[in-house]
Amino acid sequence: MITVSENAKEKLTVLMNEAHASPDSFVRVGVESGGCSGLSYKMLFDNNLKPEDKVFEDKGVKLVVDKKSFLYLVGTELDYSGGLNGKGFSFNNPNANRTCSCGDSFAV
Repeated sequence: MITVSENAKEKLTVLMNEAHASPDSFVRVGVESGGCSGLSYKMLFDNNLKPEDKVFEDKGVKLVVDKKSFLYLVGTELDYSGGLNGKGFSFNNPNANRTCSCGDSFAV
């Protein structure tokens, strides 16, 4: 399962409203090759569900992840920090054994 912190839920709700996302939109999270540690996180609003997608809902936020990315993201929490030291979304991934200093990429 992939979960969402309360801060991430609040920010995602604001961003989806600002983007005028359709009611059937969801947050697609995934992993792709790249970044200084080898794998990078990706996140976007989407409304195109694919047959191999895994769907989760936490705190009213619908999250969708492709089957390959799920292997890297199982147990991950999506968080958001709006503080002075690092504003933005972050992935608290228990599977990552190495991350870069910016937190955008990881290795397993």
